[in-house]
Amino acid sequence: MANNTGQKFGGRTKGVTNKDTAEIRNSFQYLIENNLEQLESDLKELKPFERIKVILELSKFVLPTLKATELSTTTENAFIPIVVNITTPEDVKRMINEFNDQY
Repeated sequence: MANNTGQKFGGRTKGVTNKDTAEIRNSFQYLIENNLEQLESDLKELKPFERIKVILELSKFVLPTLKATELSTTTENAFIPIVVNITTPEDVKRMINEFNDQY
């Protein structure tokens, strides 16, 4: 008889890591840790642009990927950008004074 209740019965509970995935991650971590010197020397042999590209690609496995966010405003709380054109030291002083007076 089919389960039409929408409830989950059996299997892994939510949040529990797959056993195979955990084993692969541990093996990969062991591989990296035991080859750090070789990886570092290989990176040093690359051109600067290639080195940065490889480091950024490898960082995806260490750092969490940030989700893009979007700013939306309503007419009540409209976002008004502040544009500052500074060309001389006097402009800087004037802008600081105007800012202090305003806020």
